[in-house]
Formats: sequence, structure tokens, C-alpha cells
Amino acid sequence: MHADTPIYATRTPEGVWRITGTRVSLDSVVHAYWDGRMPEAIVADFPSLTLEQVHGAIAFYLRNRQEIDKHLEEQDQRWGQFQQESAKRHGPLLQRIRGEAKSATPAGS
Repeated sequence: MHADTPIYATRTPEGVWRITGTRVSLDSVVHAYWDGRMPEAIVADFPSLTLEQVHGAIAFYLRNRQEIDKHLEEQDQRWGQFQQESAKRHGPLLQRIRGEAKSATPAGS
């Protein structure tokens, strides 16, 4: 690798992958890439990114696919655990709110 080759993704001390110099997560770009979004469309979704950064982030992902896929899988597991904990903690409140919203809906709508 050349000394002047840009680094397109960096890992924060908290373990989050970001597009270097931005607050945009690598996860966001990778998910858009998986969804078949073109790099130009990803730039439109994340205007703080340049087209070069998006291409570079995708290249970084492809070069480090095993590590990033493992990271994404761990993130999905954490998110699932968070959802379960949140449902347990706030489930009764959410059910009550949803029930009130249904009863407040006018008949026939």
C-alpha cells in the first residue's frame, strides 16, 4: 500500500466502524450496498460523504469482508437483545398506549 493511500474506514475506541472523518457508520454504507444501492444514491442518502469515500468504503468492506461481516452479525445480535430487553421493560406501557390509541380512533375510519 502506498503511503498516500487514503484510509476510508476507521474503528472508534467503542468498536464502531465509521467512514473516516465523518459520523457516518460503515454499517450504513454496507447495508445500502447490500440493498443494491448505487454509490451515487448512497451519496444522496449521506450528503456528508463524497463519491470517493463511498467507493473507498465499499472497497474497504470487500477487502475486510470476514471481519466486517462478523462485526455486523455482532451488531445484529446486540440490537436483537436490546429489542427483547426493551419489550420486557416497556411492553405493558406500550400495550396500554396502543390500546388507548385504538379506542381513540373514530369508528368507521
